[in-house]
Amino acid sequence: MTAPANPLVEQWRAVGLCEGDCLLLHANSLRAMVQLRRAGLPATPEMVLASFLEAVGPEGTLLFPLFNFDFTRGVAFDIRHTPSQMGGLSEAARVHPSAVRTGHPIYSFAVIGKYSSRFVGLDNRSGYGADSPFALLRELNGKIGLLDVADQGAMTFYHHIEEMMAVDYRYMKTFLGDYIDAQGVSSTREYCLYVRDLARGVQTWVEPCGHWLAAEGYYHGDQPRQGSGLRWIYAREMFSVVSGLIAQGCAEGMLYRIDSGT
Repeated sequence: MTAPANPLVEQWRAVGLCEGDCLLLHANSLRAMVQLRRAGLPATPEMVLASFLEAVGPEGTLLFPLFNFDFTRGVAFDIRHTPSQMGGLSEAARVHPSAVRTGHPIYSFAVIGKYSSRFVGLDNRSGYGADSPFALLRELNGKIGLLDVADQGAMTFYHHIEEMMAVDYRYMKTFLGDYIDAQGVSSTREYCLYVRDLARGVQTWVEPCGHWLAAEGYYHGDQPRQGSGLRWIYAREMFSVVSGLIAQGCAEGMLYRIDSGT
Protein backbone atom coordinates (compact mmCIF):
# COMPACT_ATOMS: atom_id res chain seq x y z
CA MET A 1 0.00 0.00 0.00
CA THR A 2 1.32 3.44 -0.93
CA ALA A 3 1.79 5.75 2.00
CA PRO A 4 -0.39 8.88 1.91
CA ALA A 5 1.29 12.00 0.61
CA ASN A 6 2.44 14.47 3.21
CA PRO A 7 -0.32 17.14 3.15
CA LEU A 8 1.95 19.79 4.60
CA VAL A 9 4.09 20.08 1.48
CA GLU A 10 1.43 21.65 -0.72
CA GLN A 11 0.30 23.76 2.23
CA TRP A 12 3.75 25.36 2.46
CA ARG A 13 3.95 25.81 -1.29
CA ALA A 14 0.51 27.41 -1.36
CA VAL A 15 1.76 30.28 0.79
CA GLY A 16 4.86 30.87 -1.31
CA LEU A 17 7.63 28.43 -0.42
CA CYS A 18 9.38 27.36 -3.59
CA GLU A 19 11.89 24.78 -4.68
CA GLY A 20 15.34 26.22 -4.26
CA ASP A 21 14.40 28.54 -1.39
CA CYS A 22 16.82 29.28 1.42
CA LEU A 23 14.59 29.45 4.50
CA LEU A 24 15.27 30.19 8.16
CA LEU A 25 12.33 28.70 10.04
CA HIS A 26 11.10 29.54 13.54
CA ALA A 27 8.29 27.15 14.36
CA ASN A 28 5.76 25.76 16.75
CA SER A 29 5.05 22.48 14.98
CA LEU A 30 2.25 21.13 17.22
CA ARG A 31 -0.64 22.09 14.93
CA ALA A 32 1.21 20.71 11.90
CA MET A 33 1.65 17.39 13.71
CA VAL A 34 -2.10 17.26 14.38
CA GLN A 35 -2.65 17.64 10.63
CA LEU A 36 -0.27 14.75 9.99
CA ARG A 37 -2.14 12.54 12.44
CA ARG A 38 -5.45 13.32 10.71
CA ALA A 39 -3.85 12.32 7.40
CA GLY A 40 -2.80 8.96 8.81
CA LEU A 41 0.89 9.86 8.97
CA PRO A 42 3.28 9.78 11.93
CA ALA A 43 2.69 12.92 13.98
CA THR A 44 6.35 13.69 14.63
CA PRO A 45 8.71 16.65 14.27
CA GLU A 46 10.69 14.52 11.82
CA MET A 47 7.69 14.36 9.48
CA VAL A 48 7.22 18.12 9.70
CA LEU A 49 10.91 18.54 8.88
CA ALA A 50 10.50 16.18 5.93
CA SER A 51 7.65 18.31 4.61
CA PHE A 52 9.81 21.44 4.56
CA LEU A 53 12.71 19.58 2.97
CA GLU A 54 10.39 18.36 0.23
CA ALA A 55 8.88 21.83 -0.22
CA VAL A 56 12.26 23.48 -0.91
CA GLY A 57 13.62 20.45 -2.78
CA PRO A 58 17.23 19.35 -3.32
CA GLU A 59 18.23 22.83 -4.49
CA GLY A 60 16.87 24.41 -1.31
CA THR A 61 18.39 25.10 2.09
CA LEU A 62 16.79 25.11 5.53
CA LEU A 63 18.09 26.81 8.67
CA PHE A 64 16.71 26.09 12.14
CA PRO A 65 17.56 27.92 15.37
CA LEU A 66 19.28 25.70 17.94
CA PHE A 67 19.40 28.43 20.56
CA ASN A 68 20.48 27.31 24.00
CA PHE A 69 21.15 29.79 26.81
CA ASP A 70 22.94 27.50 29.27
CA PHE A 71 26.36 28.89 28.26
CA THR A 72 25.34 32.25 29.76
CA ARG A 73 24.82 30.43 33.08
CA GLY A 74 28.21 28.71 33.13
CA VAL A 75 27.23 25.39 31.52
CA ALA A 76 29.69 23.97 28.99
CA PHE A 77 28.63 24.00 25.35
CA ASP A 78 29.25 20.84 23.31
CA ILE A 79 28.71 21.43 19.60
CA ARG A 80 28.15 17.69 19.12
CA HIS A 81 25.51 17.19 21.81
CA THR A 82 24.10 20.40 23.35
CA PRO A 83 20.39 20.27 22.49
CA SER A 84 18.20 22.99 21.04
CA GLN A 85 15.89 24.78 23.44
CA MET A 86 13.68 25.92 20.56
CA GLY A 87 11.33 22.95 20.34
CA GLY A 88 11.02 19.54 18.77
CA LEU A 89 11.32 20.58 15.13
CA SER A 90 14.63 22.35 15.70
CA GLU A 91 15.94 19.38 17.66
CA ALA A 92 14.93 17.06 14.81
CA ALA A 93 16.94 19.32 12.50
CA ARG A 94 19.94 19.24 14.84
CA VAL A 95 20.21 15.44 14.71
CA HIS A 96 19.43 15.16 10.99
CA PRO A 97 22.31 13.26 9.34
CA SER A 98 22.92 16.01 6.78
CA ALA A 99 22.80 18.93 9.23
CA VAL A 100 25.68 21.35 9.67
CA ARG A 101 25.80 23.13 13.03
CA THR A 102 27.21 26.63 13.36
CA GLY A 103 29.52 27.41 16.24
CA HIS A 104 28.13 30.16 18.46
CA PRO A 105 27.33 28.47 21.81
CA ILE A 106 24.16 30.50 22.42
CA TYR A 107 22.83 31.26 18.94
CA SER A 108 23.79 28.26 16.81
CA PHE A 109 21.85 26.94 13.81
CA ALA A 110 21.28 23.66 12.03
CA VAL A 111 21.62 24.03 8.25
CA ILE A 112 20.45 21.37 5.81
CA GLY A 113 20.57 21.48 2.02
CA LYS A 114 22.36 22.98 -0.94
CA TYR A 115 24.11 25.87 0.81
CA SER A 116 24.92 24.04 4.04
CA SER A 117 28.58 23.95 2.98
CA ARG A 118 28.64 27.76 3.27
CA PHE A 119 28.01 27.35 7.00
CA VAL A 120 30.64 24.68 7.71
CA GLY A 121 33.09 25.96 10.30
CA LEU A 122 31.14 29.19 10.84
CA ASP A 123 32.15 30.25 14.35
CA ASN A 124 30.93 33.81 14.73
CA ARG A 125 32.01 35.58 17.93
CA SER A 126 28.90 37.77 18.15
CA GLY A 127 25.54 36.01 17.99
CA TYR A 128 23.94 38.57 15.68
CA GLY A 129 27.01 40.06 14.03
CA ALA A 130 28.27 40.73 10.53
CA ASP A 131 29.82 37.25 10.36
CA SER A 132 26.78 35.45 11.78
CA PRO A 133 24.33 33.10 10.04
CA PHE A 134 21.86 35.99 10.02
CA ALA A 135 24.24 37.97 7.82
CA LEU A 136 24.88 35.01 5.53
CA LEU A 137 21.12 34.45 5.20
CA ARG A 138 20.81 38.07 4.12
CA GLU A 139 23.65 37.62 1.62
CA LEU A 140 21.79 34.64 0.15
CA ASN A 141 18.55 36.71 0.09
CA GLY A 142 16.86 33.94 2.04
CA LYS A 143 13.41 33.94 3.53
CA ILE A 144 12.55 33.99 7.23
CA GLY A 145 9.52 31.88 8.08
CA LEU A 146 7.39 31.80 11.22
CA LEU A 147 5.08 28.85 11.76
CA ASP A 148 2.37 29.51 14.35
CA VAL A 149 4.59 31.86 16.36
CA ALA A 150 4.49 35.60 16.94
CA ASP A 151 7.34 37.95 16.06
CA GLN A 152 7.88 38.64 19.76
CA GLY A 153 8.63 35.00 20.54
CA ALA A 154 10.78 34.13 17.56
CA MET A 155 12.04 36.83 15.21
CA THR A 156 15.68 37.15 16.33
CA PHE A 157 16.64 38.73 13.00
CA TYR A 158 15.53 42.06 14.49
CA HIS A 159 18.55 41.89 16.81
CA HIS A 160 20.88 41.34 13.86
CA ILE A 161 19.53 44.55 12.35
CA GLU A 162 19.91 46.37 15.67
CA GLU A 163 23.54 45.30 15.99
CA MET A 164 24.33 46.30 12.42
CA MET A 165 22.73 49.70 13.10
CA ALA A 166 24.61 50.04 16.44
CA VAL A 167 21.46 51.07 18.32
CA ASP A 168 22.11 52.80 21.62
CA TYR A 169 19.58 50.80 23.66
CA ARG A 170 21.69 47.64 23.38
CA TYR A 171 25.34 46.97 24.15
CA MET A 172 27.90 44.22 23.60
CA LYS A 173 28.18 41.76 26.49
CA THR A 174 30.88 39.10 26.70
CA PHE A 175 30.41 35.53 27.96
CA LEU A 176 33.29 33.24 28.88
CA GLY A 177 32.85 29.50 29.26
CA ASP A 178 33.86 25.94 28.49
CA TYR A 179 33.43 24.89 24.84
CA ILE A 180 33.73 21.38 23.43
CA ASP A 181 34.38 21.33 19.69
CA ALA A 182 33.52 18.80 16.98
CA GLN A 183 36.63 16.76 17.82
CA GLY A 184 35.70 16.59 21.49
CA VAL A 185 38.44 19.01 22.54
CA SER A 186 37.52 21.27 25.47
CA SER A 187 38.77 24.85 25.83
CA THR A 188 37.73 28.13 27.38
CA ARG A 189 36.25 30.48 24.81
CA GLU A 190 34.79 33.97 24.71
CA TYR A 191 31.64 34.92 22.80
CA CYS A 192 29.36 37.91 22.92
CA LEU A 193 25.82 39.13 22.40
CA TYR A 194 24.36 42.54 21.66
CA VAL A 195 22.01 42.62 24.65
CA ARG A 196 19.34 45.07 25.74
CA ASP A 197 20.25 47.73 28.30
CA LEU A 198 18.45 46.51 31.42
CA ALA A 199 19.71 49.47 33.45
CA ARG A 200 17.61 51.71 31.21
CA GLY A 201 14.60 49.40 31.51
CA VAL A 202 14.78 48.31 27.87
CA GLN A 203 12.34 45.53 27.01
CA THR A 204 12.29 43.77 23.65
CA TRP A 205 8.90 44.51 22.12
CA VAL A 206 8.79 43.81 18.38
CA GLU A 207 5.10 42.95 17.97
CA PRO A 208 4.23 46.46 16.70
CA CYS A 209 6.88 46.15 13.99
CA GLY A 210 5.63 42.68 13.04
CA HIS A 211 2.08 43.97 12.67
CA TRP A 212 3.34 46.93 10.63
CA LEU A 213 5.35 44.68 8.31
CA ALA A 214 2.24 42.54 7.75
CA ALA A 215 0.02 45.56 7.12
CA GLU A 216 2.52 46.97 4.62
CA GLY A 217 2.62 43.68 2.69
CA TYR A 218 6.16 42.60 3.54
CA TYR A 219 4.96 39.39 5.15
CA HIS A 220 3.48 36.71 2.89
CA GLY A 221 1.28 33.80 3.93
CA ASP A 222 -0.94 33.20 6.94
CA GLN A 223 -1.09 34.54 10.47
CA PRO A 224 -0.50 32.20 13.43
CA ARG A 225 -3.20 29.54 13.83
CA GLN A 226 -4.91 30.70 10.63
CA GLY A 227 -4.75 28.60 7.46
CA SER A 228 -1.29 27.07 7.23
CA GLY A 229 -0.04 29.23 10.10
CA LEU A 230 3.10 29.95 8.05
CA ARG A 231 4.15 33.45 7.06
CA TRP A 232 7.48 34.56 5.65
CA ILE A 233 9.49 37.61 4.70
CA TYR A 234 12.63 38.17 2.62
CA ALA A 235 15.62 38.70 4.93
CA ARG A 236 17.19 41.35 2.72
CA GLU A 237 13.95 43.31 2.40
CA MET A 238 13.30 43.10 6.14
CA PHE A 239 16.79 44.38 6.85
CA SER A 240 16.34 47.34 4.53
CA VAL A 241 12.93 48.33 5.86
CA VAL A 242 13.62 47.87 9.58
CA SER A 243 17.04 49.55 9.42
CA GLY A 244 15.23 52.46 7.80
CA LEU A 245 12.82 52.67 10.72
CA ILE A 246 15.76 52.71 13.14
CA ALA A 247 17.52 55.42 11.14
CA GLN A 248 14.34 57.50 11.27
CA GLY A 249 14.26 57.26 15.08
CA CYS A 250 11.24 54.96 15.18
CA ALA A 251 12.74 52.04 17.12
CA GLU A 252 11.08 52.86 20.44
CA GLY A 253 7.52 51.61 20.29
CA MET A 254 8.30 49.43 17.28
CA LEU A 255 11.24 47.29 18.46
CA TYR A 256 11.52 48.04 22.16
CA ARG A 257 9.80 49.76 25.04
CA ILE A 258 10.97 51.17 28.37
CA ASP A 259 9.84 49.67 31.66
CA SER A 260 9.61 52.64 33.97
CA GLY A 261 9.28 50.40 37.01
CA THR A 262 6.05 52.05 38.08
